[in-house]
Formats: sequence, C-alpha cells, structure tokens
Amino acid sequence: MVNIAVKENKMLNEKYYTFKHKSGLDVYVFPKNLSTSYALFATRYGAVDNKFKIEGDEDFTCVPDGIAHFLEHKMFECEGGVDAFELYAKTGASANAYTSNTMTAYLFSCTEKFYESLDVLLDFVTHPYFTEQTVQKEQGIIGQEIRMYDDHPGARLEKGLLQAMYEKNKMRIDIAGTTESISEITADTLYKCYYTFYNLNNMALAVCGDVDVNKVMEICDKVLQKAPEQTIIRDYEDEDERPEVYRKRSVCELSVSKPIFAIGIKDIDISSDPKMRMKKAYGMNILNEILFSQSSKMYNELYDKNLISHDLSCSVEHTKYCSFNQISSESSDPEAVYDYFVEYIKEMQKKGIDVDEFELAKRTIYASNIKAFDSTEEISNNLIYNIFDGGDILDAPEICASIDIDYVKSLLDSMYKEEYYAMSVVNPLKKGKE
Repeated sequence: MVNIAVKENKMLNEKYYTFKHKSGLDVYVFPKNLSTSYALFATRYGAVDNKFKIEGDEDFTCVPDGIAHFLEHKMFECEGGVDAFELYAKTGASANAYTSNTMTAYLFSCTEKFYESLDVLLDFVTHPYFTEQTVQKEQGIIGQEIRMYDDHPGARLEKGLLQAMYEKNKMRIDIAGTTESISEITADTLYKCYYTFYNLNNMALAVCGDVDVNKVMEICDKVLQKAPEQTIIRDYEDEDERPEVYRKRSVCELSVSKPIFAIGIKDIDISSDPKMRMKKAYGMNILNEILFSQSSKMYNELYDKNLISHDLSCSVEHTKYCSFNQISSESSDPEAVYDYFVEYIKEMQKKGIDVDEFELAKRTIYASNIKAFDSTEEISNNLIYNIFDGGDILDAPEICASIDIDYVKSLLDSMYKEEYYAMSVVNPLKKGKE
C-alpha cells in the first residue's frame, strides 16, 4: 500500500499530496479549483550533466555538449512514426518541453481530459525510440536552431555573461551545444544518457488543478514499470571556481538598433541548507527591488539621462549549482551605465538601506510569491524547481516573511564588490557588415 503524505500551509490555505510510486517516481498532486490543469514530468538532467557514471562503474562517461536538449527533442518521436503531439491532439491538451542547465521537463495544460493526457505524458517519456537515421535528421534541425540562437541578441547576451562570469562552472555551457558537439551524438549515446537520467528514481511528477490524487496514482500504476535502483555520480569539475569573475567583459556585434547589456554579479557563497538558499534568493530579490526597480534612484537617473530604455530588468539565479544576479536593458552607452552602477552601489553601501524602502520591497516580493499560487503552471514549475533544489514551495512565504533589513544589508555589503561584476554587451553591426 502506497503511503500518501500531505504537506499543508494553513496560513496560505494551500496543500498538496505526495507519494513515492512503486516505480520509483516521486509524485506531487496540488489540488486547485482553477480553469486549467497542468502536469510537469521532469528529470534531474540538464546541460551541466556531461560527465557521469553509475555507482560501481570504473570510469566516467563523457558526452557531447547539448545532448540533454537533443534528447528532449527526440523523446517526442514515438516508434511507428507517430509523435506525441499527435496523441495530445486527440485529448485537446497543449504540450511542450524545455531543457535548462540542470533539468529537463515535459509538460501539458488542459481544460478537460486531464487523465487521458497524463497517460500520454507518462507513456511517451518512458518509451524512448532512436535510430541513427532519425538522429542524423535531428542534427540538421537542431543545427539550424543553434545558428538561429547565434544570431539572437538576447541569447548571445546571456551566453556572453555566463562565459564572462564563470571559468569552470558548467553553467557556461550552451544548453543546445554547438553544431560541432551535436554532430558527435549517436543513438547509442542517447540511450546511454536516457537510461542513466530518465530512471524514474531520478524523476518527479507534479500535477496541479482540479485533479484527484488517487486517480493520478491509478494512471501511474497503469503506465509505469519499476525502475532499477541506481546512484548517479556527476562530475561538475568546478570545485576550484574562483570568487571573482573570469572576464570583465564579453562584447559581440549583431543586428540590433541600439546596444543591449547585462551586468552580472557573481556569487559563489552557496549554503548547503535548502532553506538558507531559499532565504538568500528572496533576500536578493528584495534587494533588487530596492536598488533597481522603477522607483529606485538608479532607474530614474539613468532614464532621465536617456542612458537606458523604459525597462531595466533584474533576475536572480540561486540554487545549489550556481548563484548570480543580473541587470539588463538597452543603452546607447553601456559603459556609462556600468560606471554609474559601480558608483551607485558604493553610495548605497555607505548610506545604508532606508527602512520604508525595505518594507515596501519586501511586501512586493512577498505578494508576488503569494500571487504565484493562482496559477497551475507556476505552482507546478515552482514545486518541481524547489524539490529538485531540496526545498519546498509551501515554506517560501514564511521564509520570505522572516527576512529583516539587516540580512538584506549584509547581502548588499558582501555580494556587491567590483571583482564580482562582469558585463555582456551586444552592439549594433558596424556599417558595411550588414
């Protein structure tokens, strides 16, 4: 008999059910009476996992960059020439998938026939089918995608920033790989990666919507077979990643009307405690709201001087694998923005954080966290994201509420140092290169 546990946050009036299926899969069911239901079937496998072995193996296996993303594409092709999208068309579900640095996820949303769509999801992801002919065809398709992203300003901006900040950390690897690396992929290599990382003990299923936990279990019982137990050993080769950035600048030229830039603040102070990681992530977001929101001094002065466009975007990445903050916009003079940023941070460190600004920023981030519980998509994605990082989505509001001004001030003082700053810039093509 499978034991179904309940995780509840009474203050939020939210709860979910979880159980370990006999196949080895961890299942999370989050009931929400909303218009759509959503399912996410994910594996702890992404672009960084290019060197690995199973416990007991003598040697590590090294695979080409981009293989996790390549495998994600190939999983939709089923034996007999049918693909998974054709099967979803019969249930009316909208399906997709994505690969990140650390995860591959398959998903669908629907307004009806949820359990039929869940059957499709679990079935096609657990039945791989590759041949050398289909692999060669996909190499051409993904090669075109890679070339497209090489000409995409946002993708090149992000790639440049990661490769400027990191020397060793595999976050600097392109998720799609390169045309050269994917040319080395074979059907045998895909099967090797599949049976290593798509083992159900390395995966999780999150569903959210007007769904019943017992019916979800019935679909799992019907489709899933028991997976062999195994321990994956991953070699990330980044133990000696230095605190300071690898390079201060990454600059390229593409077809843009005005330069775009991203300033990165590198951070290698990552706690082994998932709750402390969650606290730091929220602290970093609160600090972003204080420093860079549209009510901030930096935003308004740069905007008044026509040094940035209307948007100044911020994002935080803080997991057990890596940590950095990113600020990006469009500017006629990125170097002037960078110089302003450096002096502005020094001024803020000297002046300190205003109590009223802190309280407003904290309420903004807290409210954003609560609002996420109104979306089945955000719940499912946040649930898996936190579980894979060792945390829990229902702990987030309490952790966010516990943050005080002294903690945020300590982040401002410890994280913001010039040796941790890098900038990526995409400039317009010089005349004659169009």
